[in-house]
Amino acid sequence: MTLLPADIVALAAQVIAENKAAGRNIALAESCTGGLVAAALTEIAGSSAVVDRGFVTYSNEAKQELLGVSRDIIETFGAVSIACAWAMAQGALKRSNADVAVAISGIAGPDGGTDQKPVGTVVFARAIRGQGEEEALAEERLLDGSSREAVRHQAALVALEMLLP
Repeated sequence: MTLLPADIVALAAQVIAENKAAGRNIALAESCTGGLVAAALTEIAGSSAVVDRGFVTYSNEAKQELLGVSRDIIETFGAVSIACAWAMAQGALKRSNADVAVAISGIAGPDGGTDQKPVGTVVFARAIRGQGEEEALAEERLLDGSSREAVRHQAALVALEMLLP
């Protein structure tokens, strides 16, 4: 029995299987998902062959201290920005033994949204060891902001999809 939604667990199982087959290790840098992606991956038997580590960097200070995100990025662009997610993914890769790192930062709500960044705004980034920094994938999405649970659920699914080889 699992506490997590079936679609998240199924996708996590696919991520573990495909990355194991590819010989890739994973690191995560999570903010708004609070470790949900790492929890989903470690729900899968055999995940220790793939998951290296996860960073839950909910505060701006944690992003700076644990992942090396510069204060300038946070002050200029905000914690929910492509620049911040990109820096989080790069930091997770540099501070781990992983081959691929995914970062997630967003506004899960119900508070915290603005006209420019409404609830449901989530940024994602993926960095792969050996790829040039310019090849890193980073994107902003506006997810269904009807509830905190909906935002976190959708964000976890997007992050898991980004971890597929």
